[in-house]
Amino acid sequence: MRKYGLKTFKNKLRLITVPMQGVKSVTILAAVGAGSRYENKENNGISHFLEHMFFKGTKKRPSTLDIAGAVDAIGAEFNASTAKEETTFYIKAGAEHLSLGIEILTDILTNSKFEPVEINKEKGVIIEELNMYEDMPIRKIEDVFESLLYGSTPLGREIIGTKENIKSFQRKDFVSYMKRLYQPKNMVVVIAGATQQLNGAAGLPFREGTAFTQTPRRRPGSDLDSSEVKLKEQTQPQLKIHFKKTEQAHFCLGVRAFKRTHPDRYALSALATILGGNMSSRLFTEVREKRGLAYYIKTSVGRFQETGYLTTQAGTDLNKIEEAIKLILAEYHKVQSSIRQLTDKIQNKELKKAKEFLKGRLILSLEDSYNVANLFADSLLLEGRVRTPEEIIKAVEKVALEDIQRVAKDIFLKKNLNLAIIGPYKNETKFAKLVNS
Repeated sequence: MRKYGLKTFKNKLRLITVPMQGVKSVTILAAVGAGSRYENKENNGISHFLEHMFFKGTKKRPSTLDIAGAVDAIGAEFNASTAKEETTFYIKAGAEHLSLGIEILTDILTNSKFEPVEINKEKGVIIEELNMYEDMPIRKIEDVFESLLYGSTPLGREIIGTKENIKSFQRKDFVSYMKRLYQPKNMVVVIAGATQQLNGAAGLPFREGTAFTQTPRRRPGSDLDSSEVKLKEQTQPQLKIHFKKTEQAHFCLGVRAFKRTHPDRYALSALATILGGNMSSRLFTEVREKRGLAYYIKTSVGRFQETGYLTTQAGTDLNKIEEAIKLILAEYHKVQSSIRQLTDKIQNKELKKAKEFLKGRLILSLEDSYNVANLFADSLLLEGRVRTPEEIIKAVEKVALEDIQRVAKDIFLKKNLNLAIIGPYKNETKFAKLVNS
């Protein structure tokens, strides 16, 4: 069992330390329960914008160049990302720079200035980022699919927000948002890798309780806002076409599935792997290798606190999209068949390969201290408990054919189908017939 330490400080900040043998680097990662699911229509995009602003200057390091220069001077990696349910910041450096890494990360998260002039400059940068995503259908289709599933709820909105919102944000909006969510009790810090120096001066900010304690205070007695997202039950297949003049059609064909902590989540991952999770999967073989209909095709799983989905994404010739969709629907139908038929189609050899693939990819990822930190932070912040790699591997090993069958019967229902498309299509009729047949 991988050894780790977990400590909760008086201010409710949680610190996880994960020693890794044989590595000379260390990752300090701070995960915050802040993301687009905590936004409304009027401030959609502020989580992502705020993430950018943490790199624009602090009292100690007044400019972006000062921050970047401090990181570059020790040859470190430094970045952040915003998702729908969390925002993460990390610095990865040589073990001898652990103390400085903690100080830099703490500095930007507690002392950023959010100067109006920098906010106004960053508006242009983020709008160009939005424009870039609009020109990347292979990425944009995921947003279109989630908007089809979740509509006008926070889970259906794009993380980056709208141009109108981006242009409207002011300093007071960022300060207010920070007061609401950037609180020690809504944060998890993970230090993974060569952690030995935490026993010395590097660990003082935590032992003295001074790390991440200077975030803006909330009103006495107030608590973190509720993140509940109310979703409507799907009663019939859904279709959404995002018109764009493209040389290739991109689409996601999927179904609603399970929330993040559902007991069948590992069976769902195995099913996705069998369908289109790797280069020997069913759909990769049928759609790309045998028929040459797509350059890329993949099946993946999305998970949130109260819901989730399984989807197959592909890019195809404009005139062959219908054939590709039909093939995917046929494979969905096969795994939704009876247990005897399923045993014939998904043999133990195929399931074993899928499980070994999931385990192998996890093991390979854990050679990087950043991936280790991210795994531990995700589980504690979003699930309320640490899930160790060993626990995950054991759960994957327990998946049986009957579990795959049960999951397939639960999710592959006609009323659960969702098809999102990006391409030069104005007539929905032929696509509506496919998902309703």
